[in-house]
Amino acid sequence: MSSLLEQLPSSTTLLSMYASFSAMAMLIRTILNEMVPKRIQNYISTKFLDLASSCLSSDFTFIIEERWQAVLNETFRAVEAYLPTRIGPFTDSLLIGSNEPLNPSAPPKQRIPVDCKIVDEFHGMRLEWTLRNSVDSNKYFPREKRYFRLNCKKGDRDRVMQYYFPHIATTARWILNQRETLNIYTYDRESSVWEPTVFKHPATFETLAMEPEVKQLIKDDLDSFVERKDFFEGVGRAWKRGYLLYGPPGTGKSSLVAAIANYLRYNIYDLQLQTARSDADLRHILTSTTNRSILLIEDIDCGTKVSHDRAKDQEDNDEQQNSNCLSSTDPGVTLSGLLNFLDGLWSSCGDERIIIFTTNHKDKLDPALLRPGRMDVHIHMGYCTPAAFRKLSATYLGIKHHPSFLTIDNLLQNITLTPAEVAQQLMKTDDPESVLQSFIHFLEMKRNLRDDI
Repeated sequence: MSSLLEQLPSSTTLLSMYASFSAMAMLIRTILNEMVPKRIQNYISTKFLDLASSCLSSDFTFIIEERWQAVLNETFRAVEAYLPTRIGPFTDSLLIGSNEPLNPSAPPKQRIPVDCKIVDEFHGMRLEWTLRNSVDSNKYFPREKRYFRLNCKKGDRDRVMQYYFPHIATTARWILNQRETLNIYTYDRESSVWEPTVFKHPATFETLAMEPEVKQLIKDDLDSFVERKDFFEGVGRAWKRGYLLYGPPGTGKSSLVAAIANYLRYNIYDLQLQTARSDADLRHILTSTTNRSILLIEDIDCGTKVSHDRAKDQEDNDEQQNSNCLSSTDPGVTLSGLLNFLDGLWSSCGDERIIIFTTNHKDKLDPALLRPGRMDVHIHMGYCTPAAFRKLSATYLGIKHHPSFLTIDNLLQNITLTPAEVAQQLMKTDDPESVLQSFIHFLEMKRNLRDDI
């Protein structure tokens, strides 16, 4: 033992060695600072820390960003729908709110706030979720980026990919199919995001004042579209469907859009073409919409010339634009850019989408917009017919049969009246008899005015 103690270096020797080592380390550090750029030093330091962390940590992290390869990330959307169902005792915060102004006593709905931790259990695995956000300040137009972090054990990574994520997708699809409320979105040009508002339009196919055959044709076409995903893939076409609703104002185009949304349980994205600065901006706007949704462009012939018939525009170049249509000082979007999204290469960015254009003047639209593959179904929304009047009478007055209907039918066949005008007359009083007599008098006045002209 004494011989071993004699072989140990003295404290003076140890201090001398430490001083030499420190001096050498400081010399090396000075040389590195002088010769190696700061950026490379930071890179080496970061890689070293990442390597040490991966070797020492037993956790694995999945990152699910809101956008994926220029389109909305469907995995992010599925997680966003799924996580509120997993709120439990480990949840440390909640975002709650209500959109039921007519039912203030209704319990508030729950959402996941930023930095909230959700713990889920699946097949014996413990999974921790957190919603984060950041602002991408490197772009000219700063945009907020949201993403989910999923922490699990490294050994569970393969099982999470193989079983857990498919479970989330299946559950989320069921939740979205059962959702009680729909949203209508408008694009906020300042923040470059779609802003949602609760959509509670009461229109359904049962309440629409249309010919029964036309309503059934539309419903059958919608059902066929939803059920034929494999068909669209098999023939090499994007899974989308275009509808053109055209006719005079007040004929129910907007009500038909609402009925389609309520029938399919699809959200609506209401786009004003003037909000897009360029074709590239339009692509970003359109790829920010979700699958299983309706893209609506109302009065496409107004507000911009992008959809106008190019041949007629050339002929009428010196004529003034129609006074009830706004002129665009910043054209922004081109017809080519719009057509490319409708059935060009960009049309494949998304599935199960309905595209609806409405117009009062179909003849003003460029023929390239109207062909099959872009606007597949053209629906004329015309003036009120006897069949449409009977539907309005049943809806507003609760009357399906009445002796005065024959007189009204004869008058409607000789004058033009929109369903909106008819509905306005049927809402005058609560007495059906008085309403019908007043409506007959109104129709006779319209007929007499027409005869005098």
